Amino acid sequence: MKKVAVISGDIVSSTSLIKEDRVMLSEQLQDLLTQLSSKFATHSRVVKGDYLECVCKEAGQSLRVALAIKSFVKSLEVRQAGNRKDNNRIKLFKTHGIRLAIGYGELSIFEPEKNIIDGEAIYLSGRKVNKPSAQSKERVVIKNTLFFVSHEEALNEHFDPMMGLLDVLLSKATARQSEVLYWKLLGLNEEEIATMWGVSQSVINQHSTSVGWNAIEKAVEYYNQTIKKHK
Repeated sequence: MKKVAVISGDIVSSTSLIKEDRVMLSEQLQDLLTQLSSKFATHSRVVKGDYLECVCKEAGQSLRVALAIKSFVKSLEVRQAGNRKDNNRIKLFKTHGIRLAIGYGELSIFEPEKNIIDGEAIYLSGRKVNKPSAQSKERVVIKNTLFFVSHEEALNEHFDPMMGLLDVLLSKATARQSEVLYWKLLGLNEEEIATMWGVSQSVINQHSTSVGWNAIEKAVEYYNQTIKKHK
């Protein structure tokens, strides 16, 4: 059976968002998954408004899709909460956006028309992303938010350092930089993004450079080629 990649994602600190922003987030996620389906032929679903699962039949595209999801969520502007504790957690949302795990393996059942997904790949990604972060009642510590997991240790060891570096790079991105990254991952060039925003190309180029687009693009292509060769 052909191996696929399943991305599982859990929004960071979603319960600390104010009600209007939680509604906005849920609606935006649905729009995101529609765009990903159109661009990459993925099948996705949102569970309880803040947890998503995305099947990439072309496994080599799964890192591009995962980074598109992460950059999209980080581009969303949310408001401050009513207390210090929730505001501290909202800062985590703005920094990390979403915890994502790419599970690479087979699916024993995949019936998109019935929204049924079952098998190795989704078990791997789900278990990884749901592993709790170190936390207490007052403080949440998030160390990593981007993972690759399979039953093949050689691949895990191969991709782990890349995931860690990309994680750090995206954690430093602003909302505006994240939005530029999202559109570039979907295939738009700087002129097209500039026209969409009504700004000069140099503005987009500055955001693109600041977010580390050249390195991200090379990592995405390397991942894609490595998965293709592995299959």
